[in-house]
Amino acid sequence: MSRPSDHIDSAPPREDPDVVQPKLGPLGWLRWFWRQLTSMRTALFLLLLLAIAAVPGSLVPQRSSDPNGVTKYFTDNPSLAPVLDKLQFFDVYTSVWFSAIYLLLFASLIGCIIPRTRHHFDAMRAKPPKTPVRLSRMAGFQSRILPADLRGRGVDPIVSARDVLKANHYRVALYQDARSTSVSAERGYLRESGNLVFHIALLGVLLAIGVGGGFGYTGQKIVVEGQSFVNSLPSYNSFNPGRFFSDSSLAPFSIAVNKLDVAYETRNQDAIGTPLDYTAHVTTNGPGDARANTVIKVNDPLAIGGTNVYLLGNGYAPTITVKDTAGKVVFSDSVPFIPQADPNLTSLGFVKIPDGLKEQVGMIGFFYPTVTASQTAQGALASKFPGLRDPVLSLNVYAGDLGVDDGVPQSVYSLNTDTLEQLAGPPTKTKALELKPGQTVELPNGLGTISLDGVKRFATLEVHHDPAQVWVLLFAVLILLGLLTSLFVPRRRLWVKAIENADGSLTLEYAGLARGDDPNLLAAVTAVADQHSRVLTGPPTT
Repeated sequence: MSRPSDHIDSAPPREDPDVVQPKLGPLGWLRWFWRQLTSMRTALFLLLLLAIAAVPGSLVPQRSSDPNGVTKYFTDNPSLAPVLDKLQFFDVYTSVWFSAIYLLLFASLIGCIIPRTRHHFDAMRAKPPKTPVRLSRMAGFQSRILPADLRGRGVDPIVSARDVLKANHYRVALYQDARSTSVSAERGYLRESGNLVFHIALLGVLLAIGVGGGFGYTGQKIVVEGQSFVNSLPSYNSFNPGRFFSDSSLAPFSIAVNKLDVAYETRNQDAIGTPLDYTAHVTTNGPGDARANTVIKVNDPLAIGGTNVYLLGNGYAPTITVKDTAGKVVFSDSVPFIPQADPNLTSLGFVKIPDGLKEQVGMIGFFYPTVTASQTAQGALASKFPGLRDPVLSLNVYAGDLGVDDGVPQSVYSLNTDTLEQLAGPPTKTKALELKPGQTVELPNGLGTISLDGVKRFATLEVHHDPAQVWVLLFAVLILLGLLTSLFVPRRRLWVKAIENADGSLTLEYAGLARGDDPNLLAAVTAVADQHSRVLTGPPTT
């Protein structure tokens, strides 16, 4: 069968005249950029990008928290470390690129929150929307007939429906047209309020972290048993202040480490030497000469002077005494030896004696808490247990100009041997000095004697001051509450309409509409309809 000659399968293409879109000026481009920046999609992307940007901070040591680790990284990776340094990988959280993401996320959240807050308050003040003409198209639709004989009981159907909805915490409004009267109700504005609280609290966390980082500080100090630490700048081994830090923010307090108890696993053969517990017994002196005896554990910091003092680690501090040829003491101190990458606490330390001997002497020492022969290097020593069972101190001796008189500050945890003459220890023919507690040996070249008087422990303390930590906690709680509210509070609308019938009866229609997924909507409509029916058909109220 042929089609009519005037049949058209589809409309001919529309021929529009050429449209020339006007070019955006500077103001137009700014508006476009601001709209893109303040979109929720951009905010989520920046939040994800911020999390990714923080990853390098956990992969490489940071100058703000582990300056010694950064130095060691440069030593172990001489070619890679300078490249990472130029990319600011050792200062991730103060780098240009991390700060840029942080500030863009800050601006994006502000741009999202302000218009949404204004729109939310306008919606809360507005009346519920007018009842739709055809409720049968809405979810949970049902209708019930109110006989004419029940209408004369003095109960207005719509007024009673309004009361039922109010009792169920709905906002209501009455509407009337030619054939019907109705009540429109809605609830669930708390859902959007929780959403706004979530975003505002997230903004508060970012702001609090920024303020805390700017006005806070972090410092580390190694304190030997029997010694004290005073909260002042010269006392710290390393100190990392915030951008707006001032010396006046250091609270006046001191901490004396009386004893450090360390428990190791000794029964389980598969975990011999595993540390079980660290406990530092300390005496604190706070403002107003407040004195107290307390303890610091690894996961139980000490709160004092607006700071938290953490116990990060521990090690050994051999007490070394050096005498000249006349028997005069020229050096006597408990020198902290830093544990190396060894679970059995093989430790490295440095001793510098600039005065008192015929020439300046420097020593590089290795301390073995429980000495044994090394399994990897012939003739070398190692430690087989981290506890003090058979301690030995081994010293390589150097002589010459230590450079301490040049006026350039030196680290007590390093020794530059480039200009020094090695007197003892490999690769010289003279064996390294080895001492056990209570032993005294001669120094090379008749320089004097050195003795190991004993071994003390030291505690590595980290003092952290963050003036915004309470605010961070508060905003974190608000984030959780806002998120839970936005997830579990349903946003829905309900309508009840009364339609006059020719026989004098009324048709009562009930329906609802949810914003988003609401599996309980149908049950909510039925519950309101049942409550309303009980009011209309129950005993009359007086």
